[in-house]
Amino acid sequence: MASPTSSGGGDVPPVLPSIPLAPEPVRSPGEQSIGELVREATTHVSTLVRAEVELARAEIASEVKKGLQGSIFFVVALTVLLFSLFFAFLALGEVLDIWLPRSAAFGIVFGIMLLTAALFGLLGYLRVRRIRKPERTISSLKESAQVLAHRGHDEDAHPELTAR
Repeated sequence: MASPTSSGGGDVPPVLPSIPLAPEPVRSPGEQSIGELVREATTHVSTLVRAEVELARAEIASEVKKGLQGSIFFVVALTVLLFSLFFAFLALGEVLDIWLPRSAAFGIVFGIMLLTAALFGLLGYLRVRRIRKPERTISSLKESAQVLAHRGHDEDAHPELTAR
């Protein structure tokens, strides 16, 4: 199977495995054993599933790329907003300077900024503190490990079930 990435650049789609389009030699059903029929069907289903997975992966990768490119604009907008906050706080200090001494006005603005930072820091801490380990995933993996560990013992006890 070819690599999904292209060294030539551009938007060249990856080479996907496919079901052969050329007619295969047809043998009458009486000439093929059940094992050959099952093997052939399994090969075709496997190829089809791999092709579908590759197609889904290519589509998802394309959509993720579009999303990342679009998110750059959000990051730029957020950066401009954050730098603009400096001027908003400066303007607020200047407005308060009308009624209060200049040092008191800018002290109040600084206090508002500290309280806002403390509030968001507390909210972030409370949100992060609620993160728990994935209990269901851990228990499922432990069960799978136990089943796989016991599988080898079952095959030794009943070799007629595993003979092919």
